[in-house]
Amino acid sequence: MKQTPGIKYDAGKYDVVVVGAGHAGCEAALAAARMGNETLLVTISLEMVAFMPCNPSVGGPAKGTVVREIDALGGQMGKNIDKTYVQMRMLNTGKGPAVRALRAQADKHAYHMTMKQTIEETPHLTLRQATVDSLLVENGVCQGVVTNTGACYHAKAVVLTVGTAARGKIIIGELTYESGPNNSKAAVKLSECLENLGFDLERFKTGTPPRINGNTINYDETEEQPGDETPHHFSFTTPDSDYLAVSDQISCWLTYTNLTTHGIIRKNLKRAPMFSGVIKGVGPRYCPSIEDKIVRFADKDHHQIFLEPEGRTTDEWYVDGLSTSMPEEIQQQMVHSVKGLEHAELMRPGYAIEYDVVAPYQLKNTLETKLVKNLYTAGQTNGTSGYEEAAGQGLIAGINAGRRALGKSPFVLQRSDAYIGVMIDDLVTKGTKEPYRLLTSRAEYRLILRHDNADLRLTAKGHELGLISDERYAKLQEKKARIDNEIDRLQHVRIKPNEAVDRFIEEHGDNQLKDAVLASTFLKRPYVDYQTLLNFIPAADQQLSREEIEQVEIQLKYAGYIKKEEARIAKLKKMEAKKIPADIDYNDIDGLATEGRQKLEKIRPETMAQASRISGVNPADLAILSVYLQSGYAAHAKQTK
Repeated sequence: MKQTPGIKYDAGKYDVVVVGAGHAGCEAALAAARMGNETLLVTISLEMVAFMPCNPSVGGPAKGTVVREIDALGGQMGKNIDKTYVQMRMLNTGKGPAVRALRAQADKHAYHMTMKQTIEETPHLTLRQATVDSLLVENGVCQGVVTNTGACYHAKAVVLTVGTAARGKIIIGELTYESGPNNSKAAVKLSECLENLGFDLERFKTGTPPRINGNTINYDETEEQPGDETPHHFSFTTPDSDYLAVSDQISCWLTYTNLTTHGIIRKNLKRAPMFSGVIKGVGPRYCPSIEDKIVRFADKDHHQIFLEPEGRTTDEWYVDGLSTSMPEEIQQQMVHSVKGLEHAELMRPGYAIEYDVVAPYQLKNTLETKLVKNLYTAGQTNGTSGYEEAAGQGLIAGINAGRRALGKSPFVLQRSDAYIGVMIDDLVTKGTKEPYRLLTSRAEYRLILRHDNADLRLTAKGHELGLISDERYAKLQEKKARIDNEIDRLQHVRIKPNEAVDRFIEEHGDNQLKDAVLASTFLKRPYVDYQTLLNFIPAADQQLSREEIEQVEIQLKYAGYIKKEEARIAKLKKMEAKKIPADIDYNDIDGLATEGRQKLEKIRPETMAQASRISGVNPADLAILSVYLQSGYAAHAKQTK
């Protein structure tokens, strides 16, 4: 049924308007408001604020580091999950510190309500339910938004975080209908507005698995996955005393698909929208549907299925690993074929959702659009997948929109600063042809960008932005001083050969000491940790916390590798310092390869470092561009004056 828009009226002025209150929108609005901007957060439904329409969890490889980076910069996601989790686990504990990852199972309803309450109680921030249909744009400058009721909200900067609601379409077997996630309202006219403004929109797809009644799971046939005894937190401000005992956490459970499951799927592939041609959007490579897994990995006889609770006040369980858009009756057969789920009752079927994406090459690394000034985009709107990726972008977009409104210079995170910087640079430099997911392998400096040191890397920046309090910043400086002092002490204290030391080394099959060695050198042995070290040397004057001890161990054990990465980062920063003028005309540069010229013109990199990361721009192109910037551009600019 066609809707008639309301008569336009002036609804007020704000410094920043944020459209969409998912994970990106919440971080954007909170950042802008906390910086002192009068901010309006508009959402299609107040019930969708920070909602988790897919997996009810936060964190995991690379993603968990992003959440800690958000917290270190003054964002909210880490604090919110620390208040509302039902289970917490550290992943990859048997591997090095660069790939360790914290993951929390969320109470999705508590997470939504806690974030909504935070937003409602934040000064300078107004939360309102409305559907934004269009943007107010004059002479290439965004000046506000217009809702379907006709309300015109004027603003100095606008942030779009529309996510999967952008012309969203739900697909379940042969059934298709217009909808946002979780059967919420779709945002249709805003996409049309963006197209009319000249934006290149792409069509992506994601999906969810069925939800089942936890009371109908046979847990005896599955493997328990409990939380950790050791306290963990996403926020650096959460005390260990707030950590839930394992007995108060809710376990997840592991089971597997089998040949019967795979047979059901293969038999019904002709009804699978992904293979029947119903689905047009590009899906995520790293989180495929179960039917895609069966086709792509035909030799595998089973796939993992994690059964995850959706909260403390619901019996809905998320069947992680069984994402599907198959017809509902086929989904029931699939579920019942899995061990432990023979009698499981479906509460909601799984579905695929197609939605619009703003091709991210149209963005600056501040997340401002190149086409329209004062307009920023963040989250799945930019082609990413995942709550954490969305929140990280939202924070940066909100910071930059807020700084634009305040007349301040933009804020940019480099690849060497944070995983958030890696993600944004990947998006604006390389683009993405599928829903983008952060992976540890995407970060060339991952030993520097660890989960454990996000505060040491970023909290000073958050303080400069006005998002970190003086008190928190002072505590960080005290923590850093204790770490540095202890590292310095261990680099001067020596361990001498004696009976206790010799016996300890012999027990581990290592060569005994011939002479005294520095404690810092002794600590580098794989079987030696900080607490063991204290058996052979005096304790520090100041007692270190668990987190500080971890920093001492990592910084000394991996000192050689860290030094190499820091040298590479120094070279990168020299290239980042070589700016490329915004008005450069690549057609004036002789010798560029055709593909290189086209890619440079399309992406319009801001630095030589960014240009070097563009696919299709070869070393010869970079050399020619560098020479032109040193001499040719200056001469050309002088001629055109």
